[in-house]
Amino acid sequence: MEGGVAAVAASTDPLIVFARKVEPFSRERIKWVENNVQSVETPAGEKIGKARFAVYGKSAYPDATFTLRLSYGTVQGYPMNGTQAPPLTTFYGLFDRALGFGSKPPFELPARYMDRRARLELATPLNFVCSTDVVGGNSGSPVINRAGELVGLVSTATSRAW
Repeated sequence: MEGGVAAVAASTDPLIVFARKVEPFSRERIKWVENNVQSVETPAGEKIGKARFAVYGKSAYPDATFTLRLSYGTVQGYPMNGTQAPPLTTFYGLFDRALGFGSKPPFELPARYMDRRARLELATPLNFVCSTDVVGGNSGSPVINRAGELVGLVSTATSRAW
């Protein structure tokens, strides 16, 4: 990434060369999906949403994709294995976990993480848990605190907030 677009264009790295070659096809495929598939998915999704509402009523949330959803909750730890799990994971914790398990799978970190550890602010949170009620479609939604400051992003795909 150092060197920007020019460096990517000049790169001889096999994966970057491959990506440059498939990029036009990928863009063409995305356009085709937008024009042909989404035109079918959208009305079908509306019908599914209406059917879910007919069956579940207000007891289940609809998918939040493309609609505003507001939720509230607290960033807090939780009981785990006879102790209290902290609400935040930091880079300190990431490296502590890896080194505490001898850098062996599943806690092994890539060499580039270890090589660049000194370039990181290790107190930076990289993951957190919270009690918000989120559903599919919330992924990428901002999590803000009372002061309106960004805390992180929701990731419903992994049931975590980042």
